[in-house]
Amino acid sequence: MAKSESKYICQACGAVHPKWSGQCSACNAWDTLVEEVGGSGFSKIKKSGKGKKVELEPLSGQMDHTPRSESGIAEMDRVLGGGFVKGSAILIGGDPGIGKSTLLLQVVAAMANQGAECVYITGEESVNQVRLRGQRLGLTQANVQLAAATSVSEILNTLDAKSSAEMKLVIIDSIQTMYVEDVESVPGTVTQVRTAAHELITKAKQSGMVLVLVGHVTKDGQIAGPKVLEHMVDTVLYFEGERGHPFRIIRAVKNRFGAANEIGVFEMTESGLKEVPNPSALFLAEREMHLSGSAVFAGIEGTRPVLMEIQALISPSYMSMPRRAVVGWDAGRLSMLLAVLQTRAGFSFGDKEVFLNVAGGLKINEPAADLAVAAALVSALIDVPVPENTVFFGEIGLAGEVRQVSHAAVRIREAAKLGFTQGIAPPGPTGNNRFAMREIKSIRQLKSIFAG
Repeated sequence: MAKSESKYICQACGAVHPKWSGQCSACNAWDTLVEEVGGSGFSKIKKSGKGKKVELEPLSGQMDHTPRSESGIAEMDRVLGGGFVKGSAILIGGDPGIGKSTLLLQVVAAMANQGAECVYITGEESVNQVRLRGQRLGLTQANVQLAAATSVSEILNTLDAKSSAEMKLVIIDSIQTMYVEDVESVPGTVTQVRTAAHELITKAKQSGMVLVLVGHVTKDGQIAGPKVLEHMVDTVLYFEGERGHPFRIIRAVKNRFGAANEIGVFEMTESGLKEVPNPSALFLAEREMHLSGSAVFAGIEGTRPVLMEIQALISPSYMSMPRRAVVGWDAGRLSMLLAVLQTRAGFSFGDKEVFLNVAGGLKINEPAADLAVAAALVSALIDVPVPENTVFFGEIGLAGEVRQVSHAAVRIREAAKLGFTQGIAPPGPTGNNRFAMREIKSIRQLKSIFAG
């Protein structure tokens, strides 16, 4: 009998080591090497066998139409690019308790109400626990098939028993609880996660069903397990939100069938997640007018324009190193922007504590938010409100210049729809003559804006 080969695999990056050590040499993570016996779990190609010749086709060949199925939840369809694509694999991750299982149960119920065959397989809960959630959400009448299982072979056998024509949507909650019997390691390890996902995705491609995998996330907010897991699927979604806020954002960070960085907005209520068709109006509903330190940023999330309020608070510091606290924006970019404001425009923040917040629990990744953040910081510093009904957008460079950003016309159109009448942005085409634009080329011109 052949001796089993023992390897040590990093649970953070998936690197294989011949012996144990305290630190992974590939990603430098500490205490992440776990011993796993056996191979990777994938079938080995027989050396004596001959593979068949692959047929090559021209790039200009005829394409088959990719059928889509609407989920019945408009915000979910928006993120997916128009609905579920037949035979696609989707990975969704998010913090514990953020509402992933609630959202997916509402999705399968909506699909089932349209006559689709839906299967919800949980590896973390019992069937009765899922039924209790369905009862709380008022979904008990939906024709959704439930199962509690963790064995990939048992799940595949169950799916094989159903006709591929009937199969529509399968939810696996979660991939970290699944295991393949041939792999001699515990569920949740890199090898098990990779192998289980490979088997399930292969089944989805062969049968044409839509497969949705729920993934746990690490303390850094990344999906746990090997990075190759995100490469294997067609779409990667992240479910975001602050626990103290009712809003939840589902964001597509990868989508082979639609736009990346597209978002869908939901509000968490007692009866589940409710769609927010106009997030700009909702995020600005509680904004205090005539208050210093507040500026409205006209942003773009995927293809959707979203207006967000950026709040800044400046207070005297009695410590040798004043605090810099930021929520919803990059802390490193805040430090850079404070340095530019002080060096290029003469605004001093060295002896001040700076607090920055994006209202509503949103997270902004756009450099276009620089000008709005700068306006909020200067407004808070001099205690003068920004001009009424004004939106900001523009990227700021280290020389203090304000640079153009994309989709200016779309941003202005959304602002005009919500009653804003003026935009402060770098020079460039806007496509709206009725909207008053005040163009600035340098951060030094912020002083003139607050001077009237």
